[in-house]
Amino acid sequence: MALSVGGRYPEFLLEGTYLEASFHHFFWVTLESKRLTGPSTAGFLVSFPWVFEQNFFSDDLHPMASSLVNTSNFPLNDSLCSIHQPSLATRVVLSVFYMVLLVIGAFGNIFAIYITSQKKKMNSTDLYLINLAVSDVLFTLALPGRITYYILDFNWPFSDWFCRMTAFMFYMNTYGSVYLMTCISIDRYIAVVHANQSHKFRHAGWAKNISVVVWGLASLQTIPLLFLPLTKKIGDKLSCMEYTSVERILSLPLLLLGGCALGFFGPVGIMLFCYVKITLKLCRIAQENSVRSKKGHRKKACLVILLVLMAVIICFSPYHFNIIQFVIKGLLYQSTCTEQKAFKVSLQVTVCFMNMNCCIDPIIYFFASQAYKKQFLRIFKPRISASFSSTGKTSSETNSNNQEGDSVLA
Repeated sequence: MALSVGGRYPEFLLEGTYLEASFHHFFWVTLESKRLTGPSTAGFLVSFPWVFEQNFFSDDLHPMASSLVNTSNFPLNDSLCSIHQPSLATRVVLSVFYMVLLVIGAFGNIFAIYITSQKKKMNSTDLYLINLAVSDVLFTLALPGRITYYILDFNWPFSDWFCRMTAFMFYMNTYGSVYLMTCISIDRYIAVVHANQSHKFRHAGWAKNISVVVWGLASLQTIPLLFLPLTKKIGDKLSCMEYTSVERILSLPLLLLGGCALGFFGPVGIMLFCYVKITLKLCRIAQENSVRSKKGHRKKACLVILLVLMAVIICFSPYHFNIIQFVIKGLLYQSTCTEQKAFKVSLQVTVCFMNMNCCIDPIIYFFASQAYKKQFLRIFKPRISASFSSTGKTSSETNSNNQEGDSVLA
């Protein structure tokens, strides 16, 4: 599908993504050799939705792209519609937001790893949860660099290698989280719907092999970032993960829509299937008045899948739906400057939602792992109770003093 219908895709749609960053050094070669086409290509395209870009289209196309790109449909109006100047409010909000993610995400996930690793015998759910926690910890390791970057007014003070590592850890979390949440949903589905055969697929050895496959897939989709220069000099500043040139791909709409389907809607579809099947199973058990000894266990499995599904939808769906609506609009007409600015802001917000998953995952651990829940309550419940008790005592003393004062005045 060509963009000759008047569609226009501003650079910040692709900035910092695998699509934008690696086209210079990887994508055109693979396209030429026809080694990366169709659905496999689409899977890469929305893998790295980094959108905090500071520049519009640039004239410097990759040499190999000249025969594949129709540049006449991409007016370069950088001087007319400049949206790349981050405001003070943007810098402050992003800095504070990622500081909060760093504290909550690091604590919650490290605590989960510690508690789960103390178990003498881990089941399949425990292994998936601990891998999910490791993925989130990798993400938090990348946050200090990004926070520094925002505080310094989008100026990267470190090396290009560290920028690459930051990008790698960011997007390893994006892939790993979705895949591992899908594994957890399938694991719960097997435990409830196929309980008689569950012992074949839910033992620790099987879960370890699946986890290795998940990390392998995530690595294949992110490791190219380690071999790409991700910093660029813009004026007196050094940007990180924010490229300023983008190739105009004739089949871009299909590739982006295909990437959304494979990278998001596929896993969500699997989770929905698991949730519906478990719900139907529970309803059938209730109607048949079966033995209720495992009813609580089955309800817990249903709750875990519901939490996983909600986490994925809340964190990842805003970005993907945002991309889809913009792609469709781009096929119908050329976006105005106001629409492009609004789209950039919406992408900044939706990427923040995506990154929130590292703080939501500990909630899943709480309901999915009995050991995590038990230790969490053992440590924090007395402190919370003491806090409420202290607050109530202070309030009672205040009321008593007020009553004494009233009696004296009387």
